[in-house]
Amino acid sequence: MNQVIDLILNHRSIRKFEEQLLSTEQIETIVKSAQAASTSSFIQAYSIIGVKNLDAKRKLAEIAGNQSYVESNGHLFVFCADLHRHELVAEMENQDLMRSLQSTEKFMVALIDASLAAQNAVIAAESMGLGACYIGGLRNNLEAVCELLKVPQRVIPLFGVVVGYPAQQTDKKPRLPLENVYHEETYQPSKETYEQQLKEYNELISEYYHERTNGKRKDTWTAQMAQMLHSPKRMYMKEFVEKKGYNLE
Repeated sequence: MNQVIDLILNHRSIRKFEEQLLSTEQIETIVKSAQAASTSSFIQAYSIIGVKNLDAKRKLAEIAGNQSYVESNGHLFVFCADLHRHELVAEMENQDLMRSLQSTEKFMVALIDASLAAQNAVIAAESMGLGACYIGGLRNNLEAVCELLKVPQRVIPLFGVVVGYPAQQTDKKPRLPLENVYHEETYQPSKETYEQQLKEYNELISEYYHERTNGKRKDTWTAQMAQMLHSPKRMYMKEFVEKKGYNLE
């Protein structure tokens, strides 16, 4: 085990921070680390918006479901899928790139590029003794987020990442069994094996919640997932993405 692997394996989401802002050097180091991530065909189809303004943070916190840590943190990064600059590429090179920019493939490239960059950013932050938490709740109302952040066409805010000095440490949440996630050669579709693994995982998660909440929670993972997925969320997304000029072919 080396220090990098130990850092990755001990990741946990931090949702309470000290009242200390990140320095310019820390922010730039995190962004440079994000930029060092792999990018499909060197397209670099993402942008990162740093939010310091407290009023803007407060509004984003409300959009995200009144999550206080979206407002109170060391710095808020918003990761965006971004093919806007590639429209400029088309103009500069006098090329018609519209069909490619509107394709589902390039939409996937932008999502993947942004996600890889964000994970690099989080690892970099944690290596500096900081904590972080992903904020998917920004997608509750992307129209409002876009207006607030003044993003142009073909830019979609995907999620936020709050970073700061941890005010408390949370327990490490157990992940699915490796055997349930990792397959060799082909996908292993044994229903019986999957169900047995999930039953064992349910017991582990139930025990985790029981200990963490002093017996107030004992829900299982499958029950939690079934409840969450029962009511579809953010069903405006397809229309919004297409309006932004993505996923049209």
